[in-house]
Parts: sequence; C-alpha cells; structure tokens
Amino acid sequence: MSDTAAAGESRGAPAGHPDDVLRVRDLSTRFFTEEGQVNAVESVSFTVRDGEIFGIVGESGSGKSVTALSLIDLVDSPGRVTGGEVWYRDADLAEEFRDRLPDAVDGEFVDTRRLPKGVRRALRGPAFSMVFQDPMSSLNPSVTVGEQIAEAVEVQRRATANPRRTRSRTQGYGMGKLIADTLLPNRGFTSESSMNRAIELLEQVGIPDPAERAHEYPHQFSGGMLQRAMIAQALAGEPDVLIADEPTTALDVTIQAQILNLLRDLQEQAGTSVVMITHDLGVIARMCNRVGVMYAGQIVERGTLSDVFETPVHPYTQGLLGSIPDLDDPAPRLQPIEGNVPSLLDEEMGGRCFFADRCPKAMTDCLQPISEYDADPGSDEHTARCVLAEREFSEADALPPDHFDRNEEVRGDE
Repeated sequence: MSDTAAAGESRGAPAGHPDDVLRVRDLSTRFFTEEGQVNAVESVSFTVRDGEIFGIVGESGSGKSVTALSLIDLVDSPGRVTGGEVWYRDADLAEEFRDRLPDAVDGEFVDTRRLPKGVRRALRGPAFSMVFQDPMSSLNPSVTVGEQIAEAVEVQRRATANPRRTRSRTQGYGMGKLIADTLLPNRGFTSESSMNRAIELLEQVGIPDPAERAHEYPHQFSGGMLQRAMIAQALAGEPDVLIADEPTTALDVTIQAQILNLLRDLQEQAGTSVVMITHDLGVIARMCNRVGVMYAGQIVERGTLSDVFETPVHPYTQGLLGSIPDLDDPAPRLQPIEGNVPSLLDEEMGGRCFFADRCPKAMTDCLQPISEYDADPGSDEHTARCVLAEREFSEADALPPDHFDRNEEVRGDE
C-alpha cells in the first residue's frame, strides 16, 4: 500500500478529547522477511493529549518500539507501515496542506501518513522526537557529545523563520555546502550559537560542568549521563511530542529514578507530551496519566491509570499485574503468565484473540477476531480487546486445556 493511501478509506480525524495533540487510528506495520510476513503492529489506536504522559507497556516483542518508530516514519526495510492514520494537531501545517491535500486535513489536524515523505522527515525535531533505548549505539563514538547535540540544534536553526513551512526548510543548504563545511579549514556545520545552546541543554538535563563535558566523547560518559545527553539531543528541536523508548534500560535503580524525575520535570516545565514505552509497570504507575497495554502487536487494553491498575479486564493485563510483588503482603507467590509471546508470523497468528493460547479464561468466542469493547460503562476511557468486557467467563464455553496443542500437532502432520 502506498504511503499516501495508508489511511485507508476513512476521512477526517477520529473523534477524541479537545486537548488531543495526536490521534492514532488503526496503525499497522509489517515486516516482509524470508520466513514470511511479520505483523509487528496490528490496527493500533490511541490518543495523546497536551502535556500528558501516555504509557505503552507490554512484554518484549509485543510491538511497542515498532509502534514508536512507525509514528515518526523510521521503520527500516524490510518493514513498512501498511495502514492507518497518524493525526497530528498543527494549525500552520494544516493550513499549508488544506488545498493541496484536502483528505489529509481536518480542522487543525493533519494525517502525517498522507503527507509527502520529505515533509514527514522534516517533522522529526520540531514536532516529534525520540529518546532511543541504547545511547551507546545511538551516539556517534567519534564525535563529541556537544557537537552531536549542536548538530541537532543547527538543523532546526537552518529552517525558515516559520519552521512549519515545508517549501524551503533547509534554506538552500545542500550536499555541496555540507561537504565544504566538513572538509574546508575554519568551516563547520554547527555555529557557535548552536554549541552554546547544546551546552545549555546539557545543563538543563543535569550534566555537571556542561561546558567541559560538551567536548568529551560518548565513551567518557557514564550510562546515566549518556541517557541525559540523549534526552538533551531529543529536546534540541523543542518537540511537541517526545517518545521515550525504554529510557531507563540497563541503568541502576538510583539512576533510573533520576532519569524519570528529569523527564517528569521537563514535561511539566515545557508542557511537552510524552509517549513512555516500557515493560516496567512500576515506571507506568509512577509516570503516566493514561496507559495502553500491548500484546502481539495490538493494544489489548487502555484507559486511565486507575482504570487499568484497579479494574483490569483483559487477562493479559491481569497477568502482568499478578507478576508484580505486593510490598504490603509479600507472602503470596507470584503468578507468572504461562507460555510465550507468539512469533507474529502472519501464517501462525490466525483470526482469533492472539492471547487465547495463554489465557486461563479462553472460550470458544476467543477463536474469532476480537473487537475493542467499552470495558467500564462508568469510564469514557477504559476499553479492552476481550470478550470478557462484554460477558462473564463460562466454564461451559471454555476451551479444553489442550486445544491449541492439538492444533499444533495437526499443523505439524500437514
């Protein structure tokens, strides 16, 4: 499917909250591999509001990071966003494309999936920015930390006075000028003012002695300092939406707390919306206003923090919560979720609830494609992709424990 047709047949931004800055509808991403088609993201929908932290939580391999990369058009081959809409609120951008791409504009919202690829690329920085998982592999080891942050600042400064105008974003700065700035003595891509701004950003994220540290290389930074530097680089374009993909991975507990406090402070000071991606429910409980629980490429439950933590409906959500120790009553044994995350190969997924083979409450209804239901009549936010949102569990309709094992044997014989 072409990029401009990725939104399908729907027209207009989906209904949502008046404060929404991002409305994602039916986003799907596929990887076309030698083993077959991998359905990494399957019809994912959620919204992000002004100044909130929206969390996406799930096991490794559930599609969280690919969802984030799909939002900002960074899915590498053999992957491709194959469907869905990403409606971003920006009045200037909407006005620019209202006549040229009327199907991509609805009021102040623009479906970025319908925009030309170059425009989507230009939105990285001033609209969307991302803190990647591993700063050691995300930063260039041969360039100083300050120079790398200054480059991000300089890219934005070379934009036009109105950074949302896409006709001349680079002000004529092309490959020829880049080569000249790189090779000729006394010339460089970054300016002194951009380096000064990079130092300010390092100071803002809590790097001690930022003026000196700016001239050091990534290997001279600790893990926590590298993560702070990555956040500084992501903030260089003053984005409306900051995506933090596992920002505390591989950090010790003390440094994790510092990074989370830093993200919270930056979000409150600048009013930036944050999409927090993690497998840690403790991070979700501490940081997020609303949350989406992801499994096998789908958001299987979403709602406010209290909706999901206090009245979970989907057995997968209940399983995640049951895997956390209770500090008030540590005696009960933890109850891990049986089984493994599926491979996501299209030929193996089938048209059913993807969690059915691990679910202790699987019923015959679960063998059909499952829609998203309102999980709580008293909450406008709480939804679940589970038949238990509509009906009670029935032993009479329960699948036999060996149902999926027998199906595997049949496929093996074929």
